[in-house]
Amino acid sequence: MVDQLVSDHGDKGLTMRPEVEAALRAVPRHLFTPDAPLTQAYRADEAVVTKRRGDEAISSVSAPWLIAEMLGQAADAVDGGLCGRHVLEIGSGGYNAALLSELVGPAGSVTTVDIDSDVTDRATACLIAAGYDDVRVVCADAEQPIADGRLYDLIIVTVGAWDIPPAWTAQLAEHGTLVVPLRTFGMTRSWALRRTGDRLVSRSQRLCGFVSMQGAGAHEMRFVDIAQGVHLRLDELGQQIDTQAVSALLAQPPVQEWAGASLPARTVLADLDLWLAARTTDDGQQFVVLTAQQEAIDAGRVAPAWRFGTPAALADGTFCYRSDLTWTGDLFDVGARAHGPAAAAAAGRMVEQMRAWLDAGTPSPVLHVAPAGTPDGDLPAGTVLDKRHSRIVLAFNPS
Repeated sequence: MVDQLVSDHGDKGLTMRPEVEAALRAVPRHLFTPDAPLTQAYRADEAVVTKRRGDEAISSVSAPWLIAEMLGQAADAVDGGLCGRHVLEIGSGGYNAALLSELVGPAGSVTTVDIDSDVTDRATACLIAAGYDDVRVVCADAEQPIADGRLYDLIIVTVGAWDIPPAWTAQLAEHGTLVVPLRTFGMTRSWALRRTGDRLVSRSQRLCGFVSMQGAGAHEMRFVDIAQGVHLRLDELGQQIDTQAVSALLAQPPVQEWAGASLPARTVLADLDLWLAARTTDDGQQFVVLTAQQEAIDAGRVAPAWRFGTPAALADGTFCYRSDLTWTGDLFDVGARAHGPAAAAAAGRMVEQMRAWLDAGTPSPVLHVAPAGTPDGDLPAGTVLDKRHSRIVLAFNPS
């Protein structure tokens, strides 16, 4: 498993830190997935669901590739590494807490918290069985401060969050690091954020996905059907659409535009999606996320770049989204598909935004987090997204 993880890191242009690799080799993952066969426990790309509510997974032992990348983010962002540090994990499966225990060593500490007593009881039993009985396990809603009053050098969140509550920043030591899978514009990234005063600024981000936060921090993602097997994902405050109007637009013939690029196969487009979210919002359009079942794609109703979440925009009676790639040999081009009376103009606008990202050298996003109520004049330049507890600013570093 670890050999595969190291190889996968290399394929992504990443280097696994030696201490993270050592921790992954030391902790017996199968002891945290006792109901799964060994072959499943040690698959590098597979999470193991440990609790369901109906068909919904509400707790799991995360996929090793994602754990490894997030631990690498944490170790890179904490000055001097994790040895001897005090860590709070929010979302407890046991396995990640054991890895953190290896990383902080006997001079550090790990506290893991979950809202579900079934999960914490299971994590406690698994940690003891694996020999990590020094990890402190707490059953509580982490939206509120943990009762010990300690400041943590690292807070790592292993459930999907929609916002950053004040308790997380308050419990983080000055210049400490928060690693959190945070949804912005309906898209999740694992952000490594450094604290300075009451602000957080990102140091890195990775594409990821997690089971959703429960308790006071829960935020329901809404899905709106606009055609058979085609949906729009609405996740931010105040988002409303006229479903019938969008359905009528989608029934009109599409207009396709291409950027005229020739990109190598290894080009990563995840940052482009955040760029499109920011530029679409700045242009006064409504940004949404398009999802589709494979049957709808096969039937030609839509041709999204990724059926599980493609950037889309609504403006001036027109619906536009990033389309599937077109290939010429080993190179590909990006494009946009639009429906409606001004479809050509809408597709052209989105393609121009794509060209701007490419011309800028495919810049990476930077996230700034400030408390809710922070005046506009006290925010850095960028696209502002208001949550319940925080004001988030999405900016892009020039490459």
